[in-house]
Amino acid sequence: MDARTTLRLLPWSSPEGKPCFLADASEGGYLSRLADETEDLQLSEGLEVLVAARKLLGDPLSPNVEVRYSAIRLSECLADALRVAESRGRRLPASDGTHDD
Repeated sequence: MDARTTLRLLPWSSPEGKPCFLADASEGGYLSRLADETEDLQLSEGLEVLVAARKLLGDPLSPNVEVRYSAIRLSECLADALRVAESRGRRLPASDGTHDD
């Protein structure tokens, strides 16, 4: 790889738990589209889990096991969302230091 090669952080990990990257991620390629769809699914699922967790946490009589399960799912969804944010942030064009606001 040369200095111009860009790597896209993919929204899944290897079986060993290591990050996966796509070299020279061309927009519209199969893996790039799959990664986009996976990111969208992860963010959508995160929103669903958040809505359910808020309902659960709003009930003071919610069983501890349900609250614990909700916390586990929220942490999984947060990890996915942070990975999506990191991946998308890496793909933003570099700023030239000027502001046109």
